[in-house]
Amino acid sequence: MAAGYSVSLQKIIDNHSLEVIYLPRDASDILVETNEINRPGIVLMGYKDYFDPLRIQILGWTEIGCLEDMNSEERTKALNCWLGLNPAAVVITRGLNIPDYFEKACREHEIPLLRTGEETSSFLASLIQYLNTSLAPRITRHGVLCEVYGEGVLIIGESGAGKSETAVELIKRGHRLIADDAVEIRKTDAHTLIGASPNNIRHFIELRGIGIINARRLFGMGAVKASEKINMVIQLEPWDSSKAYDRLGIDSEYTKILDVKIPVITVPINPGRNLAVIIETAAMNNRQKKMGYNAARELMAGLGMDDFEPAEKELEIWKNS
Repeated sequence: MAAGYSVSLQKIIDNHSLEVIYLPRDASDILVETNEINRPGIVLMGYKDYFDPLRIQILGWTEIGCLEDMNSEERTKALNCWLGLNPAAVVITRGLNIPDYFEKACREHEIPLLRTGEETSSFLASLIQYLNTSLAPRITRHGVLCEVYGEGVLIIGESGAGKSETAVELIKRGHRLIADDAVEIRKTDAHTLIGASPNNIRHFIELRGIGIINARRLFGMGAVKASEKINMVIQLEPWDSSKAYDRLGIDSEYTKILDVKIPVITVPINPGRNLAVIIETAAMNNRQKKMGYNAARELMAGLGMDDFEPAEKELEIWKNS
């Protein structure tokens, strides 16, 4: 999917519990560089245009049955046509018996041969999902990622804004930490961002004045999570009395991360504000908006305000009346 990213065949074998039938070399040295996969039926018929040798090849009942129906000469020609293109690896599904001629052909062409007991469709879905995540375009952002009421909330702001302290407070309130300080963000499809922590700092939080703590060991396994979809971004910034902050929330603002639009809220910081409670409320409100409910719009409609442009001024008059 993205240039420069790859996953070793060994990781795929381990993740999907694949049976190794034949490997031409160590699986850790065999790299898969595309999230696309292929069922080679049409190639077995001799059509080679547009064939991508980087893809893992999946064979089920249909492909094995097609080969079994061929005579010896046709079968040899079909296998040489296909395996001669040097595909990345071959996986046989449903735990099917592998004919001797098939294994022999893979060995002659030095193509990795694997097997799974899963049904073809379910294995395809599982493998595609794994490759989409492993090979996804990614960036690393400074911030904190927490799961709050099932919403993935990315908290960003300048150093010292209180992101880590807020994360600890959220953990104490029953929510879960995904990453502190550095958040690795992957684009798994056109509309989805998945955030995780780099392995070397996973579960660790830096608290000024205290130092480094391990959230998993201090608060328990229920306080952490390996990864989470990013549903919203909260930007923490020092309170600026000259700046007009959104007081209604009628229309959502968005930011783009890896070309994916994510709702963003700017939360001004000043002494006495309980950021954890604000973030909890923001997460629940974001979920309501996704379900089609907007409290500000309901209030405006109840006040008979069809024009939302001057709504903030009219609401101020209503509040003070």
